[in-house]
Amino acid sequence: MILEQFKQDVKFGLSQTPKQIPSKYFYDKRGDELFVQIMNMPEYYLTRSEMEIFQQQAADIVSSFDIQKGEEIEVVELGAGDGTKTIHLLFELIRARVTFKYVPIDISSNALTGLEHRMKEEIPELSINSLHGDYFQMLNDLKKSPNRKIILFLGSNIGNMSDEQAKSFVASLSANLNQGDKIVLGVDLIKEKEVVLPAYDDSAGITRDFNLNLLERMNRELQANFDLNAFVHDPEYHESEGIAKSFLKSTKKQVVDIKSINAQFAFDENERIHTEISRKYNDDILKKIIDQSPLSVQQRFTDQKSWFGDYIINRV
Repeated sequence: MILEQFKQDVKFGLSQTPKQIPSKYFYDKRGDELFVQIMNMPEYYLTRSEMEIFQQQAADIVSSFDIQKGEEIEVVELGAGDGTKTIHLLFELIRARVTFKYVPIDISSNALTGLEHRMKEEIPELSINSLHGDYFQMLNDLKKSPNRKIILFLGSNIGNMSDEQAKSFVASLSANLNQGDKIVLGVDLIKEKEVVLPAYDDSAGITRDFNLNLLERMNRELQANFDLNAFVHDPEYHESEGIAKSFLKSTKKQVVDIKSINAQFAFDENERIHTEISRKYNDDILKKIIDQSPLSVQQRFTDQKSWFGDYIINRV
């Protein structure tokens, strides 16, 4: 099913002007490995900034959940990744003697397998129920349990959506939550280009390899014949817009054949494939995103530099 969707999205995206491919397809096994490396690069401040919030303010975050004595909750994480930040919150919930089940959801089975192993080693008593798939398609599953839910959507994953997509996502999410449920929404905050752009163009070239791996994945899974030496990583960021963008730029006029979808795509020299956006937020932008939904901001936690924010949002 995921392969068929991949085919459809590639055929549709490369037929558009400008060409585009959804960023979720970065995350195959190699992509997962490269992204872990990116998170450890000195230029990639996002993970460190949010990690600081969870390391230093987990108790305050848990207090913001307003958990009643004897209440059982579900901690549902969308796009769980490797759980390095979440584990601090889970430890705090255990320390506070909260009864809960952890439900990580991720499109990457590799990430979930690694997450399960890690959690079993570090928190053997943890009740965990992993779900593999696109979390957009799994939102209906959230309706099945009567327990109050804490939804974790960390790492500025919402930043990979356009504002219209984010509004649609928030509407779908809130429709599958009950009054009293909460969302912990991690977002990268707007800041100067000198800080932001290197996070998407590190000196070691790991982000470049991560972007080019998308072409390699299409070669392998879709029988495409992209020449990786004929494309370059091409990121940009404008502080006034508040959106970082990543592209793959063709270095020459060329035609790419993708056998599995029986299609050919022509590229001009310097023509780009848009592969990712990373929206940066402030209070006003977030308010516009959730304005038409039954959600309200309760509180915001930031790191010491105020580079990253984790918002506690109520379903009212």
